[in-house]
Amino acid sequence: MRLNRDFYTRNTILVARELLGKILVYNDGETTYKGKIVETEAYIGKKDDGSHFHMGLTDRTRIIDEPGGHIYIYTIYGIYLMFNIVAEEKGVHGAVLIRAIEPVEGIQKMYINRYKRPYGNPTRREIINLTNGPGKLVMAYGMTKKLYGADLVTDQRIWVEDAKELALDEIVRSKRINIDYAEMGKDYLLRYYIKDNPFVSKK
Repeated sequence: MRLNRDFYTRNTILVARELLGKILVYNDGETTYKGKIVETEAYIGKKDDGSHFHMGLTDRTRIIDEPGGHIYIYTIYGIYLMFNIVAEEKGVHGAVLIRAIEPVEGIQKMYINRYKRPYGNPTRREIINLTNGPGKLVMAYGMTKKLYGADLVTDQRIWVEDAKELALDEIVRSKRINIDYAEMGKDYLLRYYIKDNPFVSKK
């Protein structure tokens, strides 16, 4: 069952933690991709100098002002797309970066999208490397910037399916990755991942 608005319009940290284990579904018109969310990071607005929007909204970040459930997708290093889910009520700024997923369906097409070669007899390492990072999972799913602003609650192309909530002892909490530029935010324990899952980007 698709997650509804009430799931997303809550505290960003809670949304980031409870997205773990849920299934990200994307249908590009030809292939349906499904993957279990295994790693997330929360970004919490004005108090968080690790977020893009802590100094206020720009044209790029304007979607953060919308109610939770909208997609915030952007480019880093001029190459990689990052897939984020807006959290909180309208006007309260927060977003969750999806850092890694475990492939469930559409794996052969994910392989073609990522490696630009036919699916043959892939190694376990190749399968894990499909989606064990935020830029990787976007490439594997074949997502583009056209998804910016899409609503996971109503869009027919993309949504998140509910799944059993994980126990707290199955979840690891740590500092976020690659935000050393943030004076305070770099020390916030706002990264969550499923303990012992091989698809997590970094242990």
